[in-house]
Parts: sequence; structure tokens; C-alpha cells
Amino acid sequence: MTLDDWLAHCERLHPKTIDMTLDRVRAVKEKLNIAFDCPTVVVAGTNGKGSTCAMLESIALHAGYRVGLYIKPHLVHFQERCRVGGAPVAAESLEPHFEAVEAARGDITLTYFEFTTLAIMRRLQHEPLDLVILEVGLGGRLDAVNVIDADCAVITSIDLDHTEFLGPDRESVGREKAGIMRAGRPVVVSDPVPPASLAARAAELGCDLRQLGKDFTFSGDRTQWQWAGRSKRYSGMSYPALRGVNQLLNASGVLAAFEALADRLPISAQAVRTGLALVELPGRFQVLAGQPAVVLDVAHNPHAVAALAQNLDQMGFFPRTHAVFGAMADKDLAGILARIAPLVDVWHFTDLPIPRAATAEQLETAFLAAGLKTPAGVTTRTHANPLDALHAAAAGATTADRILVFGSFYTVGGVLQQGIPRVTAGATASQPPTLH
Repeated sequence: MTLDDWLAHCERLHPKTIDMTLDRVRAVKEKLNIAFDCPTVVVAGTNGKGSTCAMLESIALHAGYRVGLYIKPHLVHFQERCRVGGAPVAAESLEPHFEAVEAARGDITLTYFEFTTLAIMRRLQHEPLDLVILEVGLGGRLDAVNVIDADCAVITSIDLDHTEFLGPDRESVGREKAGIMRAGRPVVVSDPVPPASLAARAAELGCDLRQLGKDFTFSGDRTQWQWAGRSKRYSGMSYPALRGVNQLLNASGVLAAFEALADRLPISAQAVRTGLALVELPGRFQVLAGQPAVVLDVAHNPHAVAALAQNLDQMGFFPRTHAVFGAMADKDLAGILARIAPLVDVWHFTDLPIPRAATAEQLETAFLAAGLKTPAGVTTRTHANPLDALHAAAAGATTADRILVFGSFYTVGGVLQQGIPRVTAGATASQPPTLH
């Protein structure tokens, strides 16, 4: 079976896409004897997980370590989720591990996420690694990644998302994220105003809690920034290559994690500087070269979209902003739209190729019904897929305008299917944006 065959099999296997229990995954993990003999960092949080993982990976790679990373979801190809030495693994190399999970599970049903998580962790286990980084999918306590005992847990920003599973307030969400903590081991919290439930759980377990503002701090001006932890300091650093107002929060948590692991994984100041300067993560406030400006961002909850709006404000003046937007139907659409609507002149709502997604018409209806504060003369259109929506946005844009593609990973991934788009203002359906 090819990787695509296995992924199709995983989609059919379980009656639900999300099953918030851990016993089934733990049972299969134990049958497969999945474990890591190198430091393992598990990263949870509402927003900032992907950026944090990418910075951890980049710094460790530039320190000369061999790094395995499980990051999700993917934008175009599934194998993007499994990285070794800074690059996605070959699709074919994953196939034996899917086969092993299938053989080990017996009559145990696994969701798509659980099955693929086990296969990827087994793939990483078969590499000679110095560091393993695992990104939590949903929550923490009952997420499939949590069958691994983290040597260091990192918890990024906490906000409301997936409330039907994680609870109705930040304290409830915090308790779920705190599930990745392990007794006596370091926990880094990079949320500047964390829910009290995080510290409470860390105290119960006797964790080495390292909180932003207490155990590590950062400051900066327009040209450089500095960081101070319990025993280490870095000054005169260039800003991380990842753009955005929250990236110093994420970078600070990363440096605190390396400080916590310094006895097992020493990192030089040069590795920190180079790693942050060269880190890459597609789809996180990614600004493409050319005119009009094109911004790709996977912000898909109100907290992330508020940060996106702030980043857009700091880009400078653009006569008009054209937005391509697609999202899952279970998201807080009103909250998302309210935070970004004042900045958008033309909306291009798009269908997405997944049953959970809201249709373009549903998104348009939600926008029109909300009565949001918008620029004068705002217009809306609907499209069958993200690339069609991008073509239409380009056709209506001038070189001075800005195009924003945001929302679900399927939205951003949809415009990257044929490569990074190089958009030409005034492009038409018969002359779509060129690709490189």
C-alpha cells in the first residue's frame, strides 16, 4: 500500500474524527514499544505551537544536533508532518510504519490522527536522533502525543478554541494543556498572562515551572532584542525570521526550553542567533515577494486573527485589501470576522475539500448577517476552491493592493498546491497568477 492508500484507510477506520481518550493509543504504543532515548520536547497551546516547534528545530540543527520533528497539520503533502534533519521524510519511508501500526492495533479502532501519530513517532524512533520535538494536536491531556513522557513541556498561548472538547474558559483550556506536564520535569509557559490552572497543576506534580515574566524575560527596540533566563542571557539579537507580533513570545519560550535542557543539550549563542535568523515556517504570516503583496496565514481562531490584524496594521498603507477566507464550520466565525473585517475591502469566501468546512455561501451569510464594522463599499464573492479565489482576488487587485489568504490550513494549502504563487495584478481566469 502507498502512503495515500494508508491515509485513505485511516480515514475509514474510526466512526469519529476526534475521540478524546488515550487508552487505545497507549495500548498500541506499548505493543510497538515506541520510546525515545534522547531528550523529547512536547509543545502544546492554542496558538504559536508551530512557530515554537520550528524555532526549536532550527536552533538545534544549527547547534549540530540531529533533530526529529512531528508538526501538523500539513499544507500540501502529508510527509511535511514528519521531519528529520530539517527536511520532510520520503513518503515511502512512512509506509512500513503504517503497516506496523495496523498489525499492532488488532481490533483496536484508531482515529486518523491517532493512527498517523503512532506511525510518525515509530518512524522517528528508527532514526539516530539527538532531539525529538512533538507538537500536540488538540488540547494536551488526551491528545495522542501525550502517550510520550516529555523531558520538557512547552505551553504557548492559551485561548478559546475547540471549546466542545476543552472547556468554555481559559482555566478549563489550561487544565487540558497542562496534561502534558510530567512530575519533576521542566515546564515552560510562554503565555504572558497564563491561566492559574497551569501553575496549579505544575505545583501538584512538583514540576520545574518556568514562566514568562518570572523565570525568563525579553525586551527589544526597533532593531534588536534581548533575552534573560535564570542563568543565561542573550543580547543584541536580530529579530526572528518568522514575522509577527507574537514571535518574541514564542522565541522566548524556546530559549527557556533550551536553558532547561542545557545539561543534556547545550546550545551555543551562535546557534541561537543563526537558528532564529534562518527559521522558516510556511503559512505563518508569510509575505510573498512581488506586487500586489500576498500574505499567507493559517490564523483560524479569534486570538490568532487578532494577532494577524495587528501584523497587517504594521505592514504600512495599502489602498485595498482583498481577503481569501475558508474555515471549518465549528470555528467562532463571528469572532474571527469581527477582528479582521475593518481591514478588508473585498472578501473572497471559498469552499474547502473537507466535510467539516463551512461552505463559501455559509461564510458569506455569516459575514453579511453579523453587521460588522467594514470599510465603505465592501464586497463579497464565493468560490469553489482557494486557488480560484486567489485568481479572482488577483484579477481585481492593483499592484499597490494587498491580498490576504487566511483561515484553515486547507485554505493556505489550497493556494500552494502548485507551488508558491507569484501573483500578477489584474490577472484573469485565462491568465491566472504565475507560479514558481
